[in-house]
Amino acid sequence: MDGTLTRDMTSHGSEETTVMPPQHAEEDFDDLYDFLSHHDNDSLDTPCLQDGEGKKIPVPKEIFDVLIQVSEAMRQGKAVSVVPVSMTLTTSQAADMLGVSRQTLVRLLEKGRIPFERPSHHRKVRLTDLLAYKRQRQVEKHHALDEMTRMAVEDDLYEDTSADYEQVLPSVRKGE
Repeated sequence: MDGTLTRDMTSHGSEETTVMPPQHAEEDFDDLYDFLSHHDNDSLDTPCLQDGEGKKIPVPKEIFDVLIQVSEAMRQGKAVSVVPVSMTLTTSQAADMLGVSRQTLVRLLEKGRIPFERPSHHRKVRLTDLLAYKRQRQVEKHHALDEMTRMAVEDDLYEDTSADYEQVLPSVRKGE
């Protein structure tokens, strides 16, 4: 593959790797993505890497799941960055993970929505706390969507029945 690889050293000494997809990424990654996404990683047949001499090593589920995400993104022609993330994040890193501004994140911290530590002058957010907040926010969005749908059906704003919406909701949520 003709992907371009760049490496940058961050101030913390962790390495960030960005890989640009080949020009015809869809063609190059279709087979790989199809194989990875249809392979049952929970089965007894654990996926393995094999070298030229036939030596095999199992691929842990966490890495296998990342391979699926990487192949899907590159198949869509997107560049991919692999960034080691420590167990504590700066407010800028945490804001980036949530897709919000640093100021918005600081407001969430100050309101007590996300726990944080202040070992020095700077706030630090534990990755586990940030991920828990992100999951909770997703659950709240799902409940709000369910409630809005229920109310719209009760008020006869739609011709469809609540059963119609309940059938469609899972596919809508997968698209998030």
